[in-house]
Amino acid sequence: VQLQASGGGWVQAGGTLELSCTASGSIFSNDVMGWFRQAPGKQRELVADITYRGTPNYKDSRATISRDNTKKTVVLQMGSLTPEDTAVYYCNLRRPQVTGISNYWGQGTQVTVSS
Repeated sequence: VQLQASGGGWVQAGGTLELSCTASGSIFSNDVMGWFRQAPGKQRELVADITYRGTPNYKDSRATISRDNTKKTVVLQMGSLTPEDTAVYYCNLRRPQVTGISNYWGQGTQVTVSS
């Protein structure tokens, strides 16, 4: 599976970001797709993810995540941004397998929030 992210860039404080990610290859019904972010000097952290059936899991209450399995896309929207949201945002697909969980990552897209 390859993940291609788009969106990001510069956003004014108080604004909204929208990130989109499209997967190539097969998607399975136990795949969870989501978004992580990593700020400078910090660990990568989950923002939100969503199951194949559309059940979201939010670690940030400002986020909204959606998924289209036909198009193999996952979209993250997040509002009320502050400079602390500045980070590289990564699309992720998590696939449970017999041997363990496989994680697939997109290339990362920079989001910079200016005050």
